[in-house]
Formats: sequence, structure tokens, C-alpha cells
Amino acid sequence: MNEAETIRYHAAQNGRPAELDLLDQTKLPGTLTRLVCTTIDQTYDAIQRLVVRGAPAIGIAAAYGVTLTPVSADANASLSDAQALYRQTIDHLATSRPTAVNLFWALDRMRAIVDGFSGEVSELRKQLATEAIRIHEDDREMCRAIGRNGAPLLADCKRVMTHCNAGSLATSMWGTALAPMYHLHEAGHTLEVFADETRPLLQGARLTAWELHQAGIPVTVCTDSMSGSLMRQGRVDAVIVGADRIAANGDVANKIGTYPLAVLAKYHDIPFYVAAPTNTFDAELESGDLIPIEQRNGDEVSYPCGTDAPRQTPEGVAVVNPAFDVAPAELITALITEKGVIPEPNTEKVLAHLGA
Repeated sequence: MNEAETIRYHAAQNGRPAELDLLDQTKLPGTLTRLVCTTIDQTYDAIQRLVVRGAPAIGIAAAYGVTLTPVSADANASLSDAQALYRQTIDHLATSRPTAVNLFWALDRMRAIVDGFSGEVSELRKQLATEAIRIHEDDREMCRAIGRNGAPLLADCKRVMTHCNAGSLATSMWGTALAPMYHLHEAGHTLEVFADETRPLLQGARLTAWELHQAGIPVTVCTDSMSGSLMRQGRVDAVIVGADRIAANGDVANKIGTYPLAVLAKYHDIPFYVAAPTNTFDAELESGDLIPIEQRNGDEVSYPCGTDAPRQTPEGVAVVNPAFDVAPAELITALITEKGVIPEPNTEKVLAHLGA
């Protein structure tokens, strides 16, 4: 069994409750440890604290979290009561993080099972577990397809830059932005990767660098403020990032710092790619201006090494800590999904790609 596997699930059976087994990403790269969730509150906390993070992985974890709802398997249990409990869980988990649309996509699939079911409660429990497992497997297939579709865009590159973590730790396997790199690596073409450290939680330095190094892909960590200088020196052939939500016009919300990276790439005439599954698109939002941006606790900036370490900002000084920013579509060379590539995205192209 792979100890670095992001998400594992053990369905309830023989009186044993279901378990959601997560790689604790807050402890990486120093410690490889796992957190087992058996309750809704534990799952909610794991998502909010970024034990599990990355838009696809959040959706998968939330789907499995629904199956942890304490619903009786007794033959006389009321179906309507069980459905009410499941809906309550779904509504609660939906508040754990506001920006990643995959969270709502996965929970909507689970809600559809609850709302459309008629039969024994024990069968409903089985169907929800089956749907959560299917969501997990669907993500694996999407990761593979994104890798295949994005690889040709990077095939002539020697050095690429990425931001935050959009690899296997953020999904079920290869990831989104890193999937083309893994695809090329398997084919014998290994890229050199610059990984922005990505403030405030250093998810590039801690996570992307860790997983690429584990995979044998050369990776160099750079501070977020170095990106422009590296581009000016001709050391970056392309930039590729993931996304937490993509509006109908192709605007992309991704980890804070993505917007200035896109501006720098545009200025230096470097391709800027965004890789994400189609369930990351929110066709109901006309533009990125409507994407809700999560505001996180300022302690993540003031205490980058944890509150047990010395404070890095003066006491009493305000800290702004948005988790995401929005890169406008006009800065994006192409969007890469499991369906294919959307060059120079706009509303017409995005909706056509989604089949809307």
C-alpha cells in the first residue's frame, strides 16, 4: 500500500464503521502521517485545516464524508429520517471551503442519490458509498486524460514553472497542472520544474517540491517574488497551474499569487496554461469577479512555521490573507481539461467545450 496515497476509504461492513483515511498534508514534508476520520466533524476539520486540499481532493473527501453520517442500519430505520440526516451533512460540508467548486459538484452528486432514493436505509448507505467511490475513480480517469491532453503543449519545453500544488497530493493521482509532467516523464521526457513556494502556506515548497522529488523529476524551489527575474533570464519556457474554480468566460481562481504570475508570463511572452477537470468550471458565473474568495486567518502569515514558532509580523499589525486570486481569461494561453484544450478561452469556447 502506498503510504503517500492522498485519500483512502474503508466502507462500513460487518458492524465496522466507515473510515476516511487521509494523508496529513499539514505535516509534510517533514513527517509522513495519516489522519483517520470516522465522523462528520473530523472530516469538516480536515478539509478546513488543509489536511486534505486541492479542489478535486476536497470534493472526493467530502463525498466520502457524507457516508460517515451516523445513520442507523437497522431494518426498521426511517428512510425520511435518514435522508434528512444525509442532507444535513451535505449542507454542513458545503460550508467547509467556499472557493473550490469541485466540493459542491461532488456533494451535489451525493445529494442526487439521497433525493432520488426509495427503498431500505441499508441500501441507501451502500449506494452512497458506491457513488463516493465512483467520484474517486472518475477523478483518476480525469487526471490521466489531462496528462495526455496537456503533454503536447509542454513537449518542446525544457523548464516549466508551476504555482501552489496541483499534483497527486491535490487529487486522486497525477493531479492537474502536474499531470502533463508525469505523462512526459513516463514517456522519457523529463522537464525541469521551478516550484513557487506559494505563500502563505508554502504549498509549492512543501508539497509540490516533495512529490516531484519523490517521482524523480528535477525541481527547484523559488520564492514567489523570483518568478519575473527567472522569466527575464530566459529560464522559463512555460507556466502551468491548476484551478479551484473557472468562470464561464475562462477567468480562473487559483492560489493567491497566480494573477501576478499570469501578468508576468504575458509580459515575457511565455505560454500560461491552466489545467483542471471540467467539474472545476462554474458555468453559472459569468466572470471571475463573481467567484467567492476565501479569506483565511492572518496567523498563517504571521506564524508561517506554526504558532509555536516566533511571530514574523509585529504585534498589532493587520494581515490580509486571501487564499485565492483571479487570473483573467485574456492572460491565459489555453485551458486543459480531460476533454481537450481550449486555446485563448472565452465564454463561447468554454460553453462549447462543456457542451452547454
